[in-house]
Amino acid sequence: MIHIATQNAVRRRKRKEQSEYFFDYSLLFIVLFLLGFGLVMIYSASSYEAFEEFKDTAYYLKKQLIAIIIGLALMIFVANVPYHFWERFAMLGYVVSAAMVPLVMTPLGVESHGARRWIRIPGVGLNLQPAEVAKLCMILFLAVMVCKMGKGVRTMKGFLIMMAVPLPVVLEVYLITKNLSSAIIIMGISVLMVFVASPDYKKFVIMGVAGLTAVAVLVFVIVSASMSGEGAGHWRSARIVAWLDPESAAQGKGFQTLQALYAIGSGGVWGKGLGQSMQKLSFLPEAQNDMIFSIICEELGLFGAIAIIIMFVMLLWRMMVIANNATDLFGAMLVVGVMGHIAIQAILNIAVVTNSIPNTGISLPFISYGGSSVMFLLIEIGLVLSVAKRIQLKEL
Repeated sequence: MIHIATQNAVRRRKRKEQSEYFFDYSLLFIVLFLLGFGLVMIYSASSYEAFEEFKDTAYYLKKQLIAIIIGLALMIFVANVPYHFWERFAMLGYVVSAAMVPLVMTPLGVESHGARRWIRIPGVGLNLQPAEVAKLCMILFLAVMVCKMGKGVRTMKGFLIMMAVPLPVVLEVYLITKNLSSAIIIMGISVLMVFVASPDYKKFVIMGVAGLTAVAVLVFVIVSASMSGEGAGHWRSARIVAWLDPESAAQGKGFQTLQALYAIGSGGVWGKGLGQSMQKLSFLPEAQNDMIFSIICEELGLFGAIAIIIMFVMLLWRMMVIANNATDLFGAMLVVGVMGHIAIQAILNIAVVTNSIPNTGISLPFISYGGSSVMFLLIEIGLVLSVAKRIQLKEL
């Protein structure tokens, strides 16, 4: 009997040790797959342009690989730090992220493709996009706010406070950097986190209906103005007109959208084959960045596109499992914020490429070219892995 009791104690101790050192390898595998696939597609989509501009077909690939290596190192570091450690830096992160956005207008600001959205890090040779910093810091700050407010989030006052918190940063990103897509993502992350913390469907239904009505009215006004020849010169108005009828602006704002649709249509079910895209040969602007999904469709066809969408669904499902089994509310809200970020950004990118919504510059998570984006996404994955690491194995 003593021997049996000793064996049972040893088994319980081993189970406890396993639960303490649990690591979500399925989540890590999906992220690594998307990163590897992204590198392949970046090289395929950018090799022609890279050779034309820099005489190096792997120019964009090398830069992205460096960013991924740095991001993976940061992810491993963050994953091995207890996530409650970052709680004390929530307010500092919010203030710093808000202070970084105006820096794009200083001599540190870097302009690319007519947009001034990056700041140069002296001595490092890397550019940083403040909007990416703001997304991460907003997730952290709102997670702390939800925990501190507790049930107060469910009151109207708490709801309004939580909705007002991201507005200063959202307005900064939109007005200073002219980055509408990042502003939408930051606000979308905030709305999702508040919804999960306070699932009062009535408030969100009213807010959603009001938002859709406002957008519909805005589109109607812009279209009416363009038909009468008034106000059609504004570039955002031109994008909406091009969205509704891309062929009417085939040489203007509708050019990129039309080329993306040509790429998607020409790919068919199975695609032309990896590296066989025609649209990347200077026809499709930003082929390795915002429009990389159209190159995936052209080279790998509908099959490749669906496969990538399934990988994103699996990634989000894994995060949902982690959020549901998190040991506390703070950990759950962190994972919800990261899940919201990836979901909103992926959906918006695919919607833009397929012309489901007006064209706005937004990258496909883990796959599109962009150093700042991939580094901060990997930091967020590190936070998710840190939360998962504290979950007992038997709960999963």
